[in-house]
Amino acid sequence: MVRQGYLATLIAFGVLLAGCGRQTGSGSVDPGPVSGASEASRPLAPEKLVGSWTIADVDDPDAGKILRLAPAELHLIGSRCGTLGGSWRADVDGVFLADIDSAFSLVVEGIPGCERAGQDVPGWLRRVTAYRLDGRGLPVLLDDLARPVARLIPGATPTAGPDMAASELAPPVVTDAARRALASAAPLPAALTPVDRHRLAGRWAPTDGHKAAYVEFTADGEWRGSDGCNDDSGRWITAVGGTLLATAGAVTLVYCAASVPVGAWLWTARRAGFEGDVLVMLDVQGKEAGRLRSAD
Repeated sequence: MVRQGYLATLIAFGVLLAGCGRQTGSGSVDPGPVSGASEASRPLAPEKLVGSWTIADVDDPDAGKILRLAPAELHLIGSRCGTLGGSWRADVDGVFLADIDSAFSLVVEGIPGCERAGQDVPGWLRRVTAYRLDGRGLPVLLDDLARPVARLIPGATPTAGPDMAASELAPPVVTDAARRALASAAPLPAALTPVDRHRLAGRWAPTDGHKAAYVEFTADGEWRGSDGCNDDSGRWITAVGGTLLATAGAVTLVYCAASVPVGAWLWTARRAGFEGDVLVMLDVQGKEAGRLRSAD
């Protein structure tokens, strides 16, 4: 697996293209609103999650040793299936979403149960829907009932595996672009009804553009879609105030006229609401990212 060196450029445009396909597995969390996650410390500073962390107090012995969170990119190191790569999203209200989209093939080959390690999120990480900072200012990852799933201890020093460059695990740096991406999102306009996970689940089509373009949100927090010619997929979560966070995976680069960048819309989105029967997605500044209409 090769992690792309142009990640910073992709972040600047609000799109992450990384990894490969996915598998919807058991143990998926309900992507509903996160409640009680951060009342004592709101607003939070999601840039404080950036770093290389030792994973502690997790109930899975194969969970991994280190969670490296760079701006928009993550590495899970020391799991039973070796080093996994992916992406993450978080906001100032304590919502957290992680995705795995790649594995380092020299490690996972021949390990029973790891054949699809780069295409699914480990159960413990899939349960994480929120975070808070403890009394020492250290991150605690929480489930949808605000119960601790894992604690993150600073100072980890990951070592690159045999098929990855050491620079890929260099200490993460919080850039100005990352701060802007992680900043508090503009409130949802009063004219829009906040997104509701029950109403969101299902198939949606862009209001304009290629007739084959679509997005389908599943009840277990996965989405899949197409710009009309290229397939894409990721994970999603909603929270109060119309919050919508989503990861986006890899796409092929087949050109077609009137294609619709639905994956980019979802990666860019921070809020979403309904204008009648139209789903409107907004970026961190409150600018419209895209419009979809139910196709069910």
